[in-house]
Amino acid sequence: MSDLARRTSPEIGPGEVLVVPVGSTEQHGPHLPLTTDTDIATALAARAADRCPGAVTAPAVAYGSAGEHADFPGTLSIGQEATELLLTELLRSAAASFAAVVLVSTHGGNAGPVARAVATAAAEGIAAESWSPAWPGDAHAGRTETSVLLALDPGRVRTDRLAPGDTRSLAELLPRLRTDGVRAVTPTGVLGDPTGATAAEGEQLLDAAVDQLADRLRTLSSGEAAQPTGAHR
Repeated sequence: MSDLARRTSPEIGPGEVLVVPVGSTEQHGPHLPLTTDTDIATALAARAADRCPGAVTAPAVAYGSAGEHADFPGTLSIGQEATELLLTELLRSAAASFAAVVLVSTHGGNAGPVARAVATAAAEGIAAESWSPAWPGDAHAGRTETSVLLALDPGRVRTDRLAPGDTRSLAELLPRLRTDGVRAVTPTGVLGDPTGATAAEGEQLLDAAVDQLADRLRTLSSGEAAQPTGAHR
């Protein structure tokens, strides 16, 4: 059983790697659910852990630093400091039961807190690292995330509401996003164009990311020390 939620305490084996999905609850335009980041992180962690006998998936961290989306209803943000503290304490606690911990992070706003939590844990001698899918494409609720959700749970995608948002690159948008939030650049909350999204493309994206994560989990379960890694989106 690679799902921690299905195990009892005595069923935790020695030397296992804990995989923690780290997501967010935030707006994803008019067509994707608020839990999109958490859903994606959970799917990646679960699929990769299923391929690695020495890995187990933890229940997801469903709240994070999403203040840039605060102007949209339904967004639930706990901020950078709280996210960092939560993850730091989680890593410390997990170190008592698991040989290593991997934070699977799928929300860009959590990049700083995740990196700092992993660095603190590493300084304390805890085998912990971060990992994020290095997907190409648009930044938020666009073709990439919409394709992945169509592959995971098409019934939750409002395909009748697909519409382009701001299609400029994230590098171009980032300064304004940091100072004024997402609504300042796109009234729909979409950064990209979801109209060309397909489930087939989503499965390809998922498969490629799961292959990479599973390879890393197999390496860690064989005893290689964890190091902070991963490019956050």
